[in-house]
Amino acid sequence: MEEGETFDGAGSPGINFMDLEERQRIIKDRLILIGQNLIDFRDKYEEEILGLKRDTELLKKNVERIKDFMETISSEFQKFAKKDDLEILKKQAKMFQPLEFATKADLEKLKSKKNVKE
Repeated sequence: MEEGETFDGAGSPGINFMDLEERQRIIKDRLILIGQNLIDFRDKYEEEILGLKRDTELLKKNVERIKDFMETISSEFQKFAKKDDLEILKKQAKMFQPLEFATKADLEKLKSKKNVKE
């Protein structure tokens, strides 16, 4: 027997070499499969990350619009009358009672009655 060859008892020294080649081919196939899976996972997650980035940008824009809307509403609320101010105006309106005022025609009638009596 030559050096490096093994004898498996069946009389064929090349079987061990063929087993090594088969094992190497299987490992190579597995490595290629692992590499392809890695590429597929990377592509999948890149798409997912890109989608998340788009969603994040959309959310940022929405938050900015909501912030602008809230600022606008806040500035508009400052223009409205306060409840206390409205209560004061109600009291003043009750004291004023414009319907109880005499009209110019009423005054003329009173004046003419007064002149008639004199």
